[in-house]
Amino acid sequence: MGLVLDTIGKLIAGYLQKEPPGYEPATSSDPERLRGVIQPGDVLLVEGNNRVSGIIKYLTQSTWSHAALYVGDIDGACEPDGEPHVLVEANIGEGVTSAPLSKYFAYHTRLCRPVGLSFEDRETVCRYAINRIGFGYDTKNIIDLARYLVPLPVPQRWRRRMIALGSGDPTKIICSALIAQAFGSVRYPILPKITRSRSRQVRREILHIRDSSLYMPRDFDISPYFEIVKPTIELGFDYTSLHWADKPRPLREVAGSIDPFPHADAAPSLVPETTHPASSPEAEEVRDEIAA
Repeated sequence: MGLVLDTIGKLIAGYLQKEPPGYEPATSSDPERLRGVIQPGDVLLVEGNNRVSGIIKYLTQSTWSHAALYVGDIDGACEPDGEPHVLVEANIGEGVTSAPLSKYFAYHTRLCRPVGLSFEDRETVCRYAINRIGFGYDTKNIIDLARYLVPLPVPQRWRRRMIALGSGDPTKIICSALIAQAFGSVRYPILPKITRSRSRQVRREILHIRDSSLYMPRDFDISPYFEIVKPTIELGFDYTSLHWADKPRPLREVAGSIDPFPHADAAPSLVPETTHPASSPEAEEVRDEIAA
């Protein structure tokens, strides 16, 4: 029976991971700019395009369906072309894996950066995630997977609980639990619960870490403790350098480094210059005769 459930779970996971044809991101990041600003500890949000991504976006009412943690170069993990793996992520059907940054160059992404996190704590967060590479999930628990096949209308107050329903690892993977747990290891807040002390002498707010299985990718976007980093702006943006369709580009710029009129500055003027002969005694004499 266990083998049957495991097989069914893998089939459902494979179906949910398939990407429908015709996907085009609303906007994609400039790969070089993204590579130039991303730092260890940053959270990369992704607008996914597979079947489960669409359902997660519906349930969360958000653009983002996936989150990955940037940890820098991972020892011994790289692509066949030598590109290092720098992301740690958890995917349904795969578990916790590493990936290169180029995996999401063609996707609509957003970069979220924890504010004020010390270098030591960044290292701890990244190491926490790296140490969990290879963790899987129990595909025998198909309840967590099967409920995504039928995205029935769900009241808003139940949507977060809907994603976290069940006790299997697929739930935690989908709900960004890996990243939430990594930040929780250094007690860095994402969206903590806030309660007020009942003591009359001590009137203060107390933070409680949420259950990590309840976190969603959008929580990093709306968190007051994460900064939104936009690569285009971070590396300098000059609106005057943009070229609009209704405004032709200058001829010199179109030609590049080749000047179509190299001697334009040295060319003679098309308008004859007006000369003013110098005054002389002979000229004065002629003017006097004409006047007489």
